[in-house]
Amino acid sequence: MTAPVSTPSNWVLICRLMLFGWHYRVRCVSVFFYQLMLLALGMAALGLTGLGIDYIRHEVQPTAPPPRWILGIAPPDAWSAMTVVGVIAVVLLVLSALRALFNFAYSLGAATLIEWHVMVALRSQVYDKLQRLSFRFFDDNASGSIINRVTGDSRGVGNFVSNVLIQGIIMILSLAVYLIYMLAIHPKLTLVCLATTPLLWFVSTLFSRLVQPQYMRNRNLVDDMILKLTESVQGIQTIKGFAREREQTALFDRSNQAVRQQQQSIFWRVSVFVPSIGFLTQVNIFILLAYGGHLVIVNELPLGAGLVVFAGLLQQFSGQISNFAGIANTIQQSITGARRVFEVLDAPVEIVNAPDAKPVPRSRGEIRFDAVTFSYKTGEPVLENISFETRPGECLAILGATGCGKTTLLSLVPRFYDPTRGRVLLDGVDLRQLDLDDLRRNIGVVFQESFLFSNTIAANIAFGHPDASMAEVERAANVAAAHEFIVRMPRGYDTLLREAGKDLSGGQRQRLALARAILLDPAILLLDDPTAAVDPHTEAEILEAVEVAMKGRTTLMVASRISTARRADRILVLDHGRIAQAGTHDELARVDGPYRRAVELQFAEGPVR
Repeated sequence: MTAPVSTPSNWVLICRLMLFGWHYRVRCVSVFFYQLMLLALGMAALGLTGLGIDYIRHEVQPTAPPPRWILGIAPPDAWSAMTVVGVIAVVLLVLSALRALFNFAYSLGAATLIEWHVMVALRSQVYDKLQRLSFRFFDDNASGSIINRVTGDSRGVGNFVSNVLIQGIIMILSLAVYLIYMLAIHPKLTLVCLATTPLLWFVSTLFSRLVQPQYMRNRNLVDDMILKLTESVQGIQTIKGFAREREQTALFDRSNQAVRQQQQSIFWRVSVFVPSIGFLTQVNIFILLAYGGHLVIVNELPLGAGLVVFAGLLQQFSGQISNFAGIANTIQQSITGARRVFEVLDAPVEIVNAPDAKPVPRSRGEIRFDAVTFSYKTGEPVLENISFETRPGECLAILGATGCGKTTLLSLVPRFYDPTRGRVLLDGVDLRQLDLDDLRRNIGVVFQESFLFSNTIAANIAFGHPDASMAEVERAANVAAAHEFIVRMPRGYDTLLREAGKDLSGGQRQRLALARAILLDPAILLLDDPTAAVDPHTEAEILEAVEVAMKGRTTLMVASRISTARRADRILVLDHGRIAQAGTHDELARVDGPYRRAVELQFAEGPVR
């Protein structure tokens, strides 16, 4: 078993998210450029507006202080007042047009595109990691949780890059510019108006601590809801067969309502937090009108370039502080999603190639289990001290009660898992020393419930060998006794199968799975009870195809029926994870033991001689 991985702190997760965003630094720089232009144009428009107000006031009231021209550049004396005001208005219009243009470029190239680029890239990374993880990971995690991590949680990480990383830097930059500008206008007024800022930080920190556990619980509840939905879709036949539609609907509704109630709890906290931040920022406006108005009256502060511009700056400053509420909320969502996504990306890949892995061009098919013990959970062995050997080309049947470890034993051969203790050897070499891809290309696997993809019949057969010719596909189908029913399909080998091959019978699905395994021309064939869920007639057809497929190949076959097991060269009987008996059908049927009792029970013919 792998050692438990320590849970990373929030700061570690934020640093990792920032490093992830670094991969998109070129796009981020372009976004920052657009925002800088918007900020500069906004400051210019605000300053020009204040200048215009001061000019008009001075023209209307000559005793009022004259305007302070930007960079000391005053209009020519020959210009009339209307000309000066008109020029200021035209320049403001041009600045507005430029702002609209940069705003369009910012919206198009920033938030949406970066967010979606990050989400697409992250989903690909998570999916790629899932393909490399061992079966143990999928044993420990529900399918609903895995699906939600690939979809919903990846979106949270994308939100971090676009709505936290970019917006956070823009917010800090904007606040710095606004602060410097306000200090340049009147330092004391600035300090008085921003006196509530520490309180804003305290409220934001308190909100973060309160809401983060709620987001984590929300993701877990969504996992549960997706799991119930997935199970309902996959098990619809069972639900309808037992007339449980109403109960299942109620079960899903309870899960759905739990998500809604949890989200309402989060929204309630957000709904309290955001207006609180807004109220605290509006207190600044009250201070500005009271104290700033006094400064204008005593001619310590100009009306336009002073009070009006300061009011605009303070409003922008307060707006950015209010945006901090949204950023803080997004941070909590992103941390929750990132923690779950990084759990997948950080999950150890247990089944890996050794640094000096040996190639396996073509195996002889000699398999040996050497004192193999395997546990899914520490201290609970499923297989214990298993030792046996198969000769090349031999067929070995594996029998035993449900849960005795038959399928687990088969899973160790293609290294779906590695033994907890002991070794599995192929042609005298430990499997862990062999190239993993080469090993699995030498093994054809037919599971008890074989999965077919939503693709053509030909593509399903050629899944493990996509470059196979049509002649090779048909040859494999003939060996698996599948060709006859395939050619009767509407479009033959080009017939498109529905999800999981639901438009085929169980026997047809198994024969396609057998053809898929045969097409690899493997040295070893693993059959996980391929006739367990079919009728006797279909069983006979599949077994005939299996006998043809086994020729010249080492075959390990899990069997629940004696009619299947007696076709093997030797039989291995498992009991509670240990080998209870081993021998041929005739040898085992003559002696008292679990195999003889299974024969008597299945055939109900009394003692077997």
